[in-house]
Amino acid sequence: MRLSLLLLLPLLGAWAIPGGLGDKASLTATAPELDDEEKFSTHMPTHLRCDACRAVAYQMWQHLTKAEAKLLPLDSGGRHELSESVYTDVLDQSCSQTWQGYGVGEVDQVKRLMGPGLSTGAQPSIMVVIMDGLWPTRLSKTCFHYLGEFGEDQIYEAHQQGRGTLEALLCGGPRGACSEKAPDARTEL
Repeated sequence: MRLSLLLLLPLLGAWAIPGGLGDKASLTATAPELDDEEKFSTHMPTHLRCDACRAVAYQMWQHLTKAEAKLLPLDSGGRHELSESVYTDVLDQSCSQTWQGYGVGEVDQVKRLMGPGLSTGAQPSIMVVIMDGLWPTRLSKTCFHYLGEFGEDQIYEAHQQGRGTLEALLCGGPRGACSEKAPDARTEL
């Protein structure tokens, strides 16, 4: 599916300026071709698990940070610290959210999960991202998988040390989703 910039501009609320792009220049974007696993499987495809893990780590960090910001008294270290019952609820809410804003796009002929907290480096000036479908369900299942694997206490401790530490806990390590030796087995995520 090829989309012409002239077709996209009105949809984006922009207008083409006659002669602005010239008759010679045109921008096109192609939607990624999804295979059957990406279209129909209920688990997160293996090649997108690192991006999914990073999205989950970002959302957990965002939700916990917002909850901490609502607290007035600081602890002795000058931080806001949530009670166990509060951070357990916040983490559950971060996994139960709608996961809007996430979808699959193609960067340099490689399919990548796109959305808040995910950076793929330099991106083309125009891109098509496929959203909805099973992506929100897959991200929610992935999030709950990490909650079960690590537990709320360990996740909150990592969060308190910073976003990078939380991402390293969830996604790093020799068997982590972002490891070069990540398991290739199709476990349900």
